[in-house]
Amino acid sequence: MQTPHRWPQNLPFILLGTMLLAGDWAAVESQVLYEHEREPAYWDAQAKATLDAALKLRPREHQAKNVILFLGDGMGVSTVSAARILEGQMEGNAGEETVLAMDTFPYVALSKTYSVDKQVADSASTATAYHCGVKANAKTVGLSGNAVAYECNTTFGNEVYSVLRRAKAKGKSVGIVTTTRVQHASPAAAYAHSVSRSWYSDADLPSSARHQGCVDIATQLVTNVDIDVILGGGRMYMTPKGTSDPEYPTSNSRKGDRKDRRNLIDVWLNAKPNKNSHYVWHRKEFDEINIRTTDRLMAKLALTEAVMFDRAIERASQLTRESDTLTVVTADHSHVFTFGGNTPRGNPIFGLAPKKADDQMPFTSILYANGPGYVHINGTRGNITMVDYYDEEYMQQAAVPLDAETHGGEDVAIYAKGPMAHLFHGVKEQNYVAHVMAYAACLEPYKDCPPQPHSHTSAACVSTPSNLMFGLISLLWLSR
Repeated sequence: MQTPHRWPQNLPFILLGTMLLAGDWAAVESQVLYEHEREPAYWDAQAKATLDAALKLRPREHQAKNVILFLGDGMGVSTVSAARILEGQMEGNAGEETVLAMDTFPYVALSKTYSVDKQVADSASTATAYHCGVKANAKTVGLSGNAVAYECNTTFGNEVYSVLRRAKAKGKSVGIVTTTRVQHASPAAAYAHSVSRSWYSDADLPSSARHQGCVDIATQLVTNVDIDVILGGGRMYMTPKGTSDPEYPTSNSRKGDRKDRRNLIDVWLNAKPNKNSHYVWHRKEFDEINIRTTDRLMAKLALTEAVMFDRAIERASQLTRESDTLTVVTADHSHVFTFGGNTPRGNPIFGLAPKKADDQMPFTSILYANGPGYVHINGTRGNITMVDYYDEEYMQQAAVPLDAETHGGEDVAIYAKGPMAHLFHGVKEQNYVAHVMAYAACLEPYKDCPPQPHSHTSAACVSTPSNLMFGLISLLWLSR
């Protein structure tokens, strides 16, 4: 989220004789900022303040009570930069100077995202790396590189276990929150072991895989690990085939999918009769949950897609203490997404570049290297000024025609704060993420752990549960 600008001490006082609308005030703020940015003193003062803060930074070299992993699916560095500008422009500012919540994290590293068999990885192998601490093959979740995609008999003996599962084994509370289906590869590696990321329900398993003993991901969600909080989509993979969806009762595409006639929601609810468990599927029920009396929770994600990833990060910061909570923000991989075109300061992030291309056609600042946005008419690019390129359904132009845009292979960022966050530095293999989280929380395989923090109290601190919380908060970036 954007933080207020800290103006230099010598900034002149401005008296406004009339009330300004929010947009007008933002324009005045931007104009004042521009005036000061022209002066070296502005940048000197800004850099000095940043340097002073860096000099005061001290590692928190003690054990983490809580661990939260924020995973932006496909959130490459270019996506973060564009999101920063968009956030500022949503507030009526130029955008480039905006400070996201993740921008304020004191420790940053780069993560190499390749998998054992792919230079440009998928979400399954990368999830295995940052959840379980080992690199794997594409399409597989929760399995080492010895497992072969779609070959069921290579599952057994090659299972690897996530930090979430290790935390639960130590008696901690754990949870998964995602804006995609909970059986998607990104969260699935936290609890499942499957040679196919696509085996969501038993209906997706080939008969040979069933006969060899492989189990679908939805079943593993409720049988492998006792997860305390599960928020996300994928309800159809949990209910018997033909079951009407309570939210979309007339939709045939959303009916239950399971051939075994099991209702896995009921299986989960009945698994712990001594605990107060709830299943909710809409906002009203979600809002009525009493967190003081609820031990376990499963639901379709109650938040709307409009809630931005960075705001969730900021909210988590408000609900936890940096002194005892290790928060990690990263991505599984990037996308072939870029923005450029010699655009001027404050150019709308979804807008046009200032000059036409060599084909005398305009182009947007945002472009993709490949994907469905490749549109040529009679050998030339279409004139995008004939369409509404600000529409949310508009697909940015691409250089190479593909039905779906591909992942990018470059490194992604890791942002970290809290206990042992300083271990995230430099350029690291992606599986290193899981090892730092495990070490910080004193989980397997680490025995020589960081010391316990000194006891302290503060009225300003927000209280957190007495046992460690390990959480995955995942956002699926739908890049076009």
